[in-house]
Amino acid sequence: MRSLGIVRGLWLLAGLAFAGVAQAHKASDSYLQIDAGEAAGITLRWDIALRDLDAAIDLDADEDGKLTWGEVKAAWPRIEAYALPRLAVGGCPLRPTGQALERRNDGAYAVLLLASDCVLAPTPAITYSLLREVDPTHRGIAKIQRTGQSPALALLDPTQGVASMSSATTLQSAGSTATHIEPTGSAGFLKEGVRHILTGYDHVLFLLCLLLPSVMRRTPAGWRPVERLSQAVWPVVGIVSAFTVAHSITLGLAASKIVSLPSAFIEPAIAVTIILAALDNVWSVFPVRRVIVTFVFGLIHGFGFAGVLAELELPTDRFAWALLQFNLGLEAGQLLIVVIVTALLFLLRRGAGYPALVIRGGSLAAMLVGVVWLIERTANVSVLGF
Repeated sequence: MRSLGIVRGLWLLAGLAFAGVAQAHKASDSYLQIDAGEAAGITLRWDIALRDLDAAIDLDADEDGKLTWGEVKAAWPRIEAYALPRLAVGGCPLRPTGQALERRNDGAYAVLLLASDCVLAPTPAITYSLLREVDPTHRGIAKIQRTGQSPALALLDPTQGVASMSSATTLQSAGSTATHIEPTGSAGFLKEGVRHILTGYDHVLFLLCLLLPSVMRRTPAGWRPVERLSQAVWPVVGIVSAFTVAHSITLGLAASKIVSLPSAFIEPAIAVTIILAALDNVWSVFPVRRVIVTFVFGLIHGFGFAGVLAELELPTDRFAWALLQFNLGLEAGQLLIVVIVTALLFLLRRGAGYPALVIRGGSLAAMLVGVVWLIERTANVSVLGF
């Protein structure tokens, strides 16, 4: 029975590890910039990731696993036909005025330029359903700029349909007043942080690699299970704390654009951290304590979280508030993962096959996934690479 429990637990961990093999770490977001100036009418820029559009309408015409400029150009009518019915802003009829491609840190985006002759209402309703049938975790992040006012933000959930902008709350900071609009509630960026860690499969896999040996002790005679849960919990607290502090540092630096590293470096580096953390579970390769290694690797992972806030280009007071909420959301999601996985591993630890099946087997599986990601991110051979 113990062996059966071990196998079931291993399959659960394998499912978590392999669930996102084909996924980039970044959660799915689109960016809307709405400019309601002094003159009548509005202009809107809508950036949608090509990887998301490909999942919805299959842009890869020759099915060779790569997108070319020719394929994207030929697909523009289909892109507009798919996207435009899934967005409405304050009842204003939107018309296309231009199109472009833009390379961002996390990949290429289709840029739809739109305009309307109507005057945007003070509290407009935004109807947003992009990718609802493909990815219910997708979010639109809208920034509304009015002349002489601080930008208003909206997190748009495609599963909610219409987002009423009348739910705005007012934030006081440093002698100024900023309108903070979040259809999902005042904790919108906190929820966004939770979503980013739970759908950031490479970050989750890295955490799993750190947790697999947490309920065991490495001795000269081999792995031995801990006797009490506290013996597993305290080392886990130290490791997770190191990871939290480290990625919080670089998240803040990268999101505020004080330090900027290209995605072409960060994404492969994150894959390497997974490979090395998993390798250390099988063969001890680090000459220093794991908490130090976790801190160093956490600095790398922090850059991977920064995309959403960096794209918004918020004023300093608004940015600080959004960063705090987003980071708290990351930690809440991380804590959820750690609690569930540590409890499961503690229940499985006494099985005779734990060292071989869970630690070695799980670590080898994680290394395999990490190698796949490393190849995709360095050789640009992923399904959506071009």
